[in-house]
Amino acid sequence: VLDFDLQMQLFDHMKDMVPLPSIYDPSFIAANQAERADNCIKGTKSEQVEQIRRDIAKFKADNGLDSVVVLWTANTERYSEVVVGLNDTKENLERSIAKGEAEISPSTLFAWACITDNVPFVNGSPQNTFVPGVIEYAVSKKSFIGGDDFKSGQTKMKSVLVDFLVGAGIKPVSIVS
Repeated sequence: VLDFDLQMQLFDHMKDMVPLPSIYDPSFIAANQAERADNCIKGTKSEQVEQIRRDIAKFKADNGLDSVVVLWTANTERYSEVVVGLNDTKENLERSIAKGEAEISPSTLFAWACITDNVPFVNGSPQNTFVPGVIEYAVSKKSFIGGDDFKSGQTKMKSVLVDFLVGAGIKPVSIVS
């Protein structure tokens, strides 16, 4: 969330911007998000990956950019199960995307699309987007992927404090702001 004064400074630059559609998969995020999911990429998982690739290429061309970096700042997803034969290798993950396997998360599809076109992808949420098949694919393509959470400030302090307290033998019941 941007500070109000910063919002006002950016308003004229951003007022006409419209977000691109994204992937909505209710099995990966909280149920209370369904009502707000109104700008979604439809189709199979393979079709969604291809649409992401087209959207990135069009954005780059329309804005005369030399390069693009994709930052995942969408909702935190539940952890994906890492399963032998599903997402444990590059080949298995590619086959799973083609088959539309349910356990392939939206953020993993975004990462796959970015890697395919050597677009750097930074994950800003704490889920396991980078399943072994994604990492293997990125290494094989020499494509940059990174990040596992944009935690900062208060949230980070809570995490550090809980680790310290538990390590000291104190079990917190609740930590609230």
